[in-house]
Formats: sequence, C-alpha cells, structure tokens
Amino acid sequence: MLNKVVSPGDAAALIHSGDTVTTSGFVGAGVPDALLKALADRYEDESHPRDLTLLFAAGQGDGKERGLNRLAAPGLVSRVIGGHWGLIPKLAARAVNGEIEGYNFPQGVISHLYRDIAAGKPGTISHVGLETFVDPRQDGGRVSGKTSPDLVELISIGGVERLFYHAMPIHVALLRGSTADEHGNITMEREALILDNLAQAMAARNSGGVVIVQVDQIAAKGSLPARDVVIPGMLVDAVVLAPPELHPQTYATQYNRYYTGRYKEPEGKTVPAPLDLRKVIARRAAFELPVGGVVNLGIGMPEGVSGVAAEEGLLHHLTLTAEPGVIGGQPASGLDFGAAVNTEAIIAQGSQFDFYDGGGLDMACLGMAEVDATGNVNVSRFGPRLAGAGGFINISQNARHLVFTGSFTASGLDVRVVDGALHIASDGRARKFDTAVEQITFSGKRAQRLGQPVLYVTERCVMRLGREGISLIEVAPGIDIERDILAHMGFTPHIGDVAQMDPRIFLDAPMGLRDDLLTLGMAQRIQFDVDRDILFINLAKMNIRTAADMDEIKSRVETVLAPLGRKVDVVVNYDQTQIDDNLTHAWSDMVDELEERLYKQVTRYSTSAFLRRKLGQTLERRRRVTIFDSERAAEAALRDGL
Repeated sequence: MLNKVVSPGDAAALIHSGDTVTTSGFVGAGVPDALLKALADRYEDESHPRDLTLLFAAGQGDGKERGLNRLAAPGLVSRVIGGHWGLIPKLAARAVNGEIEGYNFPQGVISHLYRDIAAGKPGTISHVGLETFVDPRQDGGRVSGKTSPDLVELISIGGVERLFYHAMPIHVALLRGSTADEHGNITMEREALILDNLAQAMAARNSGGVVIVQVDQIAAKGSLPARDVVIPGMLVDAVVLAPPELHPQTYATQYNRYYTGRYKEPEGKTVPAPLDLRKVIARRAAFELPVGGVVNLGIGMPEGVSGVAAEEGLLHHLTLTAEPGVIGGQPASGLDFGAAVNTEAIIAQGSQFDFYDGGGLDMACLGMAEVDATGNVNVSRFGPRLAGAGGFINISQNARHLVFTGSFTASGLDVRVVDGALHIASDGRARKFDTAVEQITFSGKRAQRLGQPVLYVTERCVMRLGREGISLIEVAPGIDIERDILAHMGFTPHIGDVAQMDPRIFLDAPMGLRDDLLTLGMAQRIQFDVDRDILFINLAKMNIRTAADMDEIKSRVETVLAPLGRKVDVVVNYDQTQIDDNLTHAWSDMVDELEERLYKQVTRYSTSAFLRRKLGQTLERRRRVTIFDSERAAEAALRDGL
C-alpha cells in the first residue's frame, strides 16, 4: 500500500468541476478547514473546479470566514443541499438571492441519506418533514425560485404518508480525524464528535468517488489500535496533515481534553449565570425536565437549561443529549455547541437521529422565533435571512414532550428582574406571536392531531398547545395580561385559569428544583384534569415498599374522585416505578378494586420495556392489561376506546 499522505494542494487537485462534495463538521467541531481552505485557494488561483454541489448535514461555520463560508466565491458552488445555514451567511445569501440552487433538508435526514447512498439505495424514506416547509406540498425544501428540481417527493406506503428524499452519487468526501497512519486508517481520539465520517466515506467510496481526510498527526503504518480506527484505510484515498490553526477542536476552543470523552471535568466548576431574561426562561423550562428521562437541548436559548440543571443538582438524574451524537454530561454552548463535558457516550450522528426519529426523546427543549395562532413555529427563514432547520424538524416532530423557549418579543427588548418580579423597561419592536409564520418548521396542526404535548415558554408567560388551540396558562409576577401580553400578539390565545409562574424563578437563589422533581407529594402525583376529564396518576420514580405506601396512593385517589360521584378515565405513569416483590399480589388486588369501583377506562405507560413486561405480569392475573410506552399513546388508547 502506498503512503497516502499528500499536500493540501494535491488533495484539492482531486476535486473536479461538477463534483458533488460532502463535508464533515457540526458548528465548529470536526470541520476540515485545511481542506476547505485548499479548495478555496485553488479556485482563486485557477478558477477551477467550478459548479460544485455541496452536501452537508449540520452547519459548519463561525458566521464569518471559516468553515463552508470559504466556498462562497461566485462560480465555485452552484448547488447546496444543507441542514443548517445560519453559520454560513455568505452561501446563504447567494442561495436566497437565487445565485445558486439551495435546499434545506432536516439534518437527520441528510445523515441517514449518507448511509442509504453507501448502501446503494435510491434514497431515504422518512416521516420527518411532513407538513413542514420541506413537504413538497409546501416548498419542498427549496430556498428560492432559482431552485427547480424536485429532490423530495410525497409517497404513500401502506396507506401512510411518507417523504422520499432522493439519493445522489457523492464524488468527494472532505472529512476530518485526529491521527492517520500512512495507509490512511483514521482515529478520532482528540475530536469532540464522531459525526457521520464513516457513512460519508462509504458513500463516496461506493459512488466511485474519493475520500480525503484532514488530521493533526501522522503515525507509522500499522501502529493504530484497530478498535480506535473510525475510518478504515481501505476507504481513504488521501490524508492531509493540517496545521494547528486550521485544526482547532471547535471554533471556540483549540483543545479541551474533556470534550474528547476520555477525561472527566471536576464537578463544581460551573459558574452560575446571572439572573437575566435568558436564565428566567431556562429556569421555567427546567421545571419540565423529566427525572430519569432523555432530553435534547437545542442551540441558543435552550442551552441555558443545562446550566440550570447543573446548578439545581439535576444532571445526575437525567440524560442530556445533543444531535451530533453526545449522550450524557453537560452540553457546551456558543461555538462549542455540539461538544460536551462528562459524557457517558459519543456515538455517530446518524445513530443519534435513529433514536430521535423513533421517539426516544422524553423531552426536547428548542428555540422559537415565530409562533402563529395554530401553534406553528418558524426557526428557519426570516425574509432574506436563512437560518435553516438543522436537526429541529427531526427533534420537534418526534419528542414525547416539547418545550419551545424564547423571548416574548424581539429587537430592543429590555427586561429586568426586580424584587422578585419581571420589569419590562422597553418592549421589543418585533412580534414573535403573530397571525402567521413565514415558514413552517414545526407544524402545530400535526402536533395537535397526534396529541403531542407542547409548551411555549417565555420570560413573561407560558402557553400550551391543546385541543382548543393555544392557551395562556401562566404569567410572570409583575406582568399585566392585557398590557404586556395580548397587546403584543397578533392573535388572542384561549384564556382560562391563569396561574402565576413559580416565584422562585425570579429570585437570585437556588430554586430547590431537585427536591421538587424527586420528591413529589401525593397531591401533585394524583390529579384530576377537568379539561380532559382524566385522572392522572403519576407513580414515576416511586418506590412502593410497604402497605402504607399503597394505602396513601389509594386514599388520595378516593379523595380526588369522591366529589365527582362517577367513574372516570385514568392514565397511570409507571415510569421507573419500583414495587416491592412482596407487594405484587396486594398491588394487583388494590388495582382490581379501584378499577371495579372508580375507574371507567384505565391505561398505563412506561418508557422502560423491562418495566412494561414486569408490570404486565403483575397486573394480568385476572384481566388483559396493555401498558404503553408514552403518555401520548396511553391517552390515544383512551380516546379510541382501548
């Protein structure tokens, strides 16, 4: 085998006019800047290659000169198919102006498209993107009228709507690793993320293309441990040794050993954020965190939720994730976004989206820029500014519980927390809650139809999407509904019983949220929802060890239902509930008696497949019991009459 190490210029010479080029990276992590610079330099010197098609899943740039911004020279790129555009404003402006063809597809779809191209499939079939701007019935993912070919089509499989994203040959993959041996085997021990490198390399190789990888050190042939190799040398055509300035770990950090997942950062190093607008919103969103659950936090405003979770001692009681493949720990922010410290695992981006698309997220907290009366959310397009969807569509369509966060207005908003209340010094000039959104990145009607729980959290109020539409459910202390909320909306939400946002949110001291979430009282666990006419019994995280524990639950159920004088439908949350083995028969007897006397229909759910099986054995002695995997599925079963 030949030595595959070449100069950046020789690597760039392998790219021909008209090629489809894919690149690795997420924000500022894993971006092959040395290769991108070499390509840009060659084009500047030779005016070749020309008319490239650029395919990427995640945004790669700093909003200025680095990353894919290097490829914005007129004539170099003629088509871009990307997941997130916000950090590559030069290419985005050219796409919006119709100077190049531009498509914005969901980040996870493009990740999966790499694998399908590698496998020789005609494309990717997915439900992700339905009823959003990606749907051909809307824009088909097109950025402007200049973009004409259809790259996604609506199909039906077994009578169910799906989107079919067309595959295409990949001629060049520009990737990045840490160490390469002379045969081209690539490891990634100093990288913050694994991303889609292997799938992209396979896609290019099986398309008859070339794979070029940037690294920061070269090792002797055969010296790399086989288990550390992420991209096998058989897939790699050329390796380029990058200088440090073109190979930072992220665009904010040259190198942080804790981002590699190989070292743990000492606890207690996090400095609490000041009590400002962003923290107020993050604090309210943190009240929705599911103890023991799996959570995704989006870029921007939601990033603050991880800091609040750390301050409140909750990080050990949930699993935070980020779409490029980070599992556990505390996600980083800004141009470090995508990296994390104290992770439990770092997996491939495509695998992370498998988990997300299949409904694995218990909760997602995402940003919002525009919201309309039907609950639609836009985060992707604002006039001439193209942000792109990134992983937003994958995550928002499939999370079991969804929390959108953002300021109530924008442009000039000045909000302060004074003496435990919110004071608006000057309101924003731009409405965020208006009659219609410019682009549908999240479909409120689809969520409403499927029964997906959705909250909209701002600094001054909280709204909920339900069967009746958007309802105002909470208001911050110091806020007047007419003056500070309704006067700045393009529609009027449903207004019923409006509660005050928790006063602790507005005090510059720990909220004690850990105790709240871990030690719920029985009055909070067992409540009757008048609007839905359902009794909700939340046994999540409970350890039922004694007969007294059972009696307390039974007594609370009887107390809540006594004033109604009739049987009601019931939904029971058994997520991570532990029932002592010695109590299983007694528990089943108690449930039998309550069902006979007080319940009309009852459904149960738990996200744990093990617990669903075990619980089924406990409760199925005298009847057939179905235990669902989510509250949404349990409620749907009630509506369908079981």
